[in-house]
Amino acid sequence: MGLVHLLPELPGPVAWRAWTAVVVTLAFTMALPFARVAKVQWLTWSLLAALAGFGLTAARAEARLSDMPSVEQAGQVMTLTGRVDSLPQRTAGIGGVEGWRFILDVDPAATASTAAPPRVLLSCYQMPTPPRAGERWRLDVKLRRPHGLMNPHGFDQALWMLDQDLPAAGSCRSKGQERLESGGFSVDGLRQSMRDAIDRQLSERSDRRGAGVLAALSLGDQGAVNAADWALYRDAGVSHLLSVSGLHVTMFAWLAGAAAGWAWRRSARLCLRLPAPRAAMWIGAVAAWLYALFSGWGVPSQRTVGLLVILALLRQAGARWPWPMSLFAAAAGVCAADPWALTQAGFWLSFCAVALLMAADHRADPGWRGALRNAWHTQWVVTLGLAPLTLLLFQQLSIVGLIANAFAIPLVSYVITPLAMLGALCPPLWTLGAWCVALMNAMLEALRVLPMAVWHLPWPPAWTLALGLIGGAALAMPWPWRLRAGGLALCLPMLWPVTFRPGPGQFELWLPDVGQGGAAILRTQGHTMVFDAGPSWGPGSDAGQRVLLPLLRGLGERYLDLLMVSHADQDHAGGAASLLAALPVERRLGAVPGGEGCRRGQRWTWDGVRFEVLWPIAESEPGESGAAGQKRKAVKPNAGSCVLRVEAAGRRVLLTGDVEAPQEARLVREDGEEELRSEVLVVPHHGSRTSSTTAFVRTVAPRVAAVQSGYLNRFGHPKPDVVARYVAVGALLLNTVDCGAWLWRSDRWSSPIEDCERAKRRRYWLRLPPGIASESAADPDPVELMPP
Repeated sequence: MGLVHLLPELPGPVAWRAWTAVVVTLAFTMALPFARVAKVQWLTWSLLAALAGFGLTAARAEARLSDMPSVEQAGQVMTLTGRVDSLPQRTAGIGGVEGWRFILDVDPAATASTAAPPRVLLSCYQMPTPPRAGERWRLDVKLRRPHGLMNPHGFDQALWMLDQDLPAAGSCRSKGQERLESGGFSVDGLRQSMRDAIDRQLSERSDRRGAGVLAALSLGDQGAVNAADWALYRDAGVSHLLSVSGLHVTMFAWLAGAAAGWAWRRSARLCLRLPAPRAAMWIGAVAAWLYALFSGWGVPSQRTVGLLVILALLRQAGARWPWPMSLFAAAAGVCAADPWALTQAGFWLSFCAVALLMAADHRADPGWRGALRNAWHTQWVVTLGLAPLTLLLFQQLSIVGLIANAFAIPLVSYVITPLAMLGALCPPLWTLGAWCVALMNAMLEALRVLPMAVWHLPWPPAWTLALGLIGGAALAMPWPWRLRAGGLALCLPMLWPVTFRPGPGQFELWLPDVGQGGAAILRTQGHTMVFDAGPSWGPGSDAGQRVLLPLLRGLGERYLDLLMVSHADQDHAGGAASLLAALPVERRLGAVPGGEGCRRGQRWTWDGVRFEVLWPIAESEPGESGAAGQKRKAVKPNAGSCVLRVEAAGRRVLLTGDVEAPQEARLVREDGEEELRSEVLVVPHHGSRTSSTTAFVRTVAPRVAAVQSGYLNRFGHPKPDVVARYVAVGALLLNTVDCGAWLWRSDRWSSPIEDCERAKRRRYWLRLPPGIASESAADPDPVELMPP
């Protein structure tokens, strides 16, 4: 199954015919006399199982991809009628406008278009009434295909939507929103009622953080926890506790089984039909399944329910399986139900944690001291064993996690979670649970401010990851300390990876995929700067936090020599505050709080690489790009955008912010072709018609014109006539919406397409646009890209 998720394209007709022929041949082989040999049978059945898993996964993937809207439908407004099929999540748009995010299960009989996707992930603002699970709505929706930001080691929105069986996303129009009827009985309806009850019980409290945690633990509603709290739990290493984990499901099953067994023993007739221990076992398994279903049916819940059912069946049949076989059977069941579970971090963390605990085979001593020693052993086994996997998946490790989990695990598992569930019977218990959450948050915040509380590591090479995973498992095993020390040695290359930096007199340019906004990272041998910080998408969500910080930390950067923001528009300055809060910044330039204003003539040299500000010219366009508090003039903010030229070994990059036609004309007059000609141009104003005049484009004459714009953005950037101007001068136009993050190095002559993140990360659910795909396949001659 996992091999399918590594394919750049799904099998075509020829591959399917070959696959069918192999399956038929293997099935026919089973009837031959020599197939009765045990080893031959085992090998044949293994191959048949692998081929069956591959074929079924590929077929399901093709079926899900076929539900996506066509390219022609993307961006079109369609009237959809359907039922709210999830718990609506509060969200905030630009300017703090309240909205809701939910899944709409489309009713094809009541929808005008027969080509409408069956399920749509919607973001709706200014709705007449808050949506509730189970309600039917008629909505005017602008559809789009699954598409997310594509940055190195970043979150893959398209893959997540494929896993959730969401073939399309959409945004509701402000008009055309009508609720048709309230919801009937459903599991989601019950979950909605319980969440509303939690909100009502805690409505008078100024601190709403507890309500979100209680909803997450009882309902699996992780969206109820705000972004700031998720950051706290992630940095403290306890974020795994805020999902409905296997421990919670097991505890619920044990309580339900114990209560059922006690009641079962009170009836002689029932005990004659089925012994009380067996009845308690099956009632506990059913209770675990109901709780997992009610709480969202996440991967840890699926794994736990699968294990409980397998153990119950084995006990019922009187069989004894080794623990690896039981765990493997549970994993196979989860993957058969959801082949995309293999692509989720929770799948690997969950199963690896259970495997480590089972392999350690620690037997607890009696008494309360034994219980404490067992809890400590469990904690350090999981922490040490999963540390390399955590670094692989998240590029960070909580140093204070061992201490944080020591009090958070018992508090969450044995106090907060039971209060969250029992509150459905006695609502005042939710208030007590919220107090406990506040206590836990205060303790975690005290730990997070300690020096080196969180350890961020750069992206290590693949071979160090493999060694680190083996070493982490060795550290957790009950082996002699000499062997464990060998495991620590295997982890060292992963913990201290060698990072790449440009050589002397060279530099590299990163253009991350930040949607409709601008951001760039420039690195020399010993210095790093950020030019523009990307957009802000709403309260607590911006490109600095979600894109630039992970990228900088993955590159091994721990501070910035310079943060330069071209102008104060939110699509260029929205992430600056997050960068300033997370990293030390030596110098601030442009529209940065407390920074120095840009002005023509500012120059500096780093490691043989020359930087020069070409705009604004102080006497003609004063004040617009300076620090906060400068006097603003009656000109557009774009007119004061900083323009930066970077040059090394005769190769130039020009970053232009949002300068418009008048500023371009002045630059052409002041500098001319000799100073403006550049190999790479970050296209002004995302390809708007207000910029990229014919004279400017001809003067710069870039070989690569890079555009940063959003998918199906409402401005229509880049404009077709602007694209035509760049094509006319022979430039290769790259758009981050199609390319993803783009890397350019001054010491390398290669096809620019090869350095697009989407071209590197070829997967069947990430279909490249025709232009990028054809360029990638053409493999341009590197000589053609060299300067004359």
